[in-house]
Amino acid sequence: MARVSGPLMSVSASGAFGGSMVFGTWKGRPVVRQLVIPNNPKSAKQVGIRAMMGFLAAAWKAKVLPKWTGYEAKAAAEAISEYNAYIGENLDRWQLSAAPTQEWPAAEATGGCVITFAPLTGHAGYASAVVTPAANANIWGVAVFRDTSEITAPSWANCVAVIPRSDVSAFTFTDAPLEAGTYHYRFAQFNVDGVLGTVLADADVVVT
Repeated sequence: MARVSGPLMSVSASGAFGGSMVFGTWKGRPVVRQLVIPNNPKSAKQVGIRAMMGFLAAAWKAKVLPKWTGYEAKAAAEAISEYNAYIGENLDRWQLSAAPTQEWPAAEATGGCVITFAPLTGHAGYASAVVTPAANANIWGVAVFRDTSEITAPSWANCVAVIPRSDVSAFTFTDAPLEAGTYHYRFAQFNVDGVLGTVLADADVVVT
């Protein structure tokens, strides 16, 4: 950001100019900076990665020992931080349609778990579902998959949310904002050992 004197042959100037510069004031002084157009792409795959990334970051911050093990060795072997080892491992697993794991290598020892049911309701501009997870002592989260057509292959590429869970009580998932139309959803529960449970059957809902 550069200070200017008499911008554009005037006493002051504000706003974009020539599609490349923005004039304004900062602390009472006229300034000019490069015009930057915000870029926040939201392709299906990017949303799926961001959903898992947000889940993983929050889980790491709230982690409780002794379950979280192994990432120290992975980090040392790869000369990276323990956090980066954890994030990298689990994003790799996610893109291979595997659930994240709290320890490395993944135990994948406990059985999977099934969402009992998740009835959908369409609203003006959003959809909601009351999700009831199945009983499982190691429940860690619930993945939500959404598409505008039948979901035959749930994956990170059509995941819209990853919801942390530590109990099996029912909860309401709200998906907003949505344009009017028909949306298909599937839900899957996963546990701390990296096991993704059976994905609930495809169901659709109409958003007005």
